[in-house]
Amino acid sequence: PAITVAQFQNHIRNRYYQTDKARGTPATFMWLMEEVGELATALHCDDKENLAEEFADVIAWLCTLANINDIDLAAAISKKYLDGDGPAGHK
Repeated sequence: PAITVAQFQNHIRNRYYQTDKARGTPATFMWLMEEVGELATALHCDDKENLAEEFADVIAWLCTLANINDIDLAAAISKKYLDGDGPAGHK
């Protein structure tokens, strides 16, 4: 079933917030970077299932980082990409 960005971010918050907050931003950012590296590797392979998992992991860790820094990703996305023209290079 499809879910919104807000619903997914809230799911991540409900499930992991206490552990994530205790870990802090620097360590959580490193986890995100590790997942980005795994995504980079998966992009060079033919395993679509693994590729999908790595995309999902990156989004989950991004939500985690947003949660512990009190950022509403849906609002941020809307403000930057839907309420205006978006950043240069994405037109």
